[in-house]
Amino acid sequence: MRKPNTRMIRVNDELHRELANIIRTEVKDPRIKSMTSVLKVETTSDLKYCKVFVSVLGNDEDKDSVMKGLKNASGFIRHLLADRVNLRNTPELVFKLDDSVEYAIRMDKLIKEVSGEGSGSENE
Repeated sequence: MRKPNTRMIRVNDELHRELANIIRTEVKDPRIKSMTSVLKVETTSDLKYCKVFVSVLGNDEDKDSVMKGLKNASGFIRHLLADRVNLRNTPELVFKLDDSVEYAIRMDKLIKEVSGEGSGSENE
């Protein structure tokens, strides 16, 4: 795997910023809730495809609903992206669900429970 060059890093950052803004303010699909956030964007070097890693807080049903809404709205989002970002090719958007934030919250909670039990037994 090659190290991304500075230009691709800047393109990914700009796409990340604009996609987060578009999803938060422009998309009116009721399936896409306010607890949806863009975590990371990875664009291919030829700018044909863009993986958009999205975090959704909620149950599995909410996640499925948001992902269907994003897939449905991808053409609209891509059109707005083309207007806002000056690229020769506007990449095709591929939305991926990223559970890393929920995983981190769950692990943090478990660590606190274990350390809380450990410190409680020391006092006895």
